[in-house]
Amino acid sequence: MQTDAFTYLDPSPSVWGHDSVMSPEQGPLAGKSLTIQPSLSVRGWPADAGSVALKGFVALEDATVIERLKKAGATLVGTSRMSELGLGLAGDTTGRILSEGRSDMALMTDMMGEARIIAARVGAFAFKPSNGTVSRFGLIGLAPSMECLGILARAPEDIVAVMGIMAGDDDRDFSMCGSEAPRFDHVTESDDSIKVIGFMKEPIETLSEAEVRAFRGCLDRLEKSGFRIREVSLPDYDLFRSVHHCIGAVEASSSCGKYDGVRYGHRTAAAKNWNDMYLKTRAESFGALVKAYLFQGAYFQFENYGAFENACRIRARLVKAINGLFAEVDALAFPTRSGSIREVSAEDMEGLYDDFVLTLPANVAGVPAVQIPGYCTDGNADYGLQIIGPRLSDGPLLSLAVRLSKMGT
Repeated sequence: MQTDAFTYLDPSPSVWGHDSVMSPEQGPLAGKSLTIQPSLSVRGWPADAGSVALKGFVALEDATVIERLKKAGATLVGTSRMSELGLGLAGDTTGRILSEGRSDMALMTDMMGEARIIAARVGAFAFKPSNGTVSRFGLIGLAPSMECLGILARAPEDIVAVMGIMAGDDDRDFSMCGSEAPRFDHVTESDDSIKVIGFMKEPIETLSEAEVRAFRGCLDRLEKSGFRIREVSLPDYDLFRSVHHCIGAVEASSSCGKYDGVRYGHRTAAAKNWNDMYLKTRAESFGALVKAYLFQGAYFQFENYGAFENACRIRARLVKAINGLFAEVDALAFPTRSGSIREVSAEDMEGLYDDFVLTLPANVAGVPAVQIPGYCTDGNADYGLQIIGPRLSDGPLLSLAVRLSKMGT
């Protein structure tokens, strides 16, 4: 079953079978509705991740986070439309579903900052957790080290509740951080551990006059609310884009090798032999944007591996540099999106990276980030306030979001 906004609607969303620990009426997420993307496995649901490569694929088991959400009593509404394999925002309806009140919350792949950008567009909250705090088992991904599950909601308290259910170790995901994982049972607005908020001068220098005015007004408002604001510098800021592009493309090329038409998903009907079947299936399986990404990744893998090694070294340097900034400030503030982002999604890689230039650092560094509406505004435009913190500072960041949401009311 589907509509223009959903690719699948659960015909019986309150019935979870016999594997639930408690009934939906008893769980901590009772009464809360949740939309997901078809890149997250729900047993018996279509899971094509927005790609012809997975046409007709039905999930065989629940993703770890789906198991946990079901047991907590959440109502899974269905799956939203999504960009192919989560790359960018082409055709994505998550924000529309949320803004129309058809779901309280949504889960989506955040590889470049997609969850935060969508939330900023529709005036919602969004959260990208620290890498390794939420299991990726059952997620059909593209660039494993860059992506995680992002959460969107109209209220930050709902994000806190969902993180409290989803976060935690998972033996089926070897990227988990284990016992280091942050807890969310004591996240409250009274947590004032974030006192000093910094901003990098480098990305601000790229903004338009209206965007700078909105961001400066946001910083003034934060300062009047009792936060100390400090300007910091990261001269290599521009390298976040190049590093994400190179490493993300290589990981995508490797991840998509399994879509060969042999085991599952789409298979061409025009093949004369096995090799022809493989080549034509691959040609038919991906759209132009994903193909460009895969071709670039294959180039770095097989023709210029040295560039990939350099990107990995630069990534380590950027992580070290951003951690150094967190020795000076408790968190870093950015606008979430630029006013130049087009409503029509980018059709080439340069345009795609232009759209996400402000959200890439959190994905490259694997640190948490929260998008807060209503603070970075100029007239009717809301560019979103994005605050990132050190790795595993997820709890304090969400406490800050709750605190700012109260101040904004």
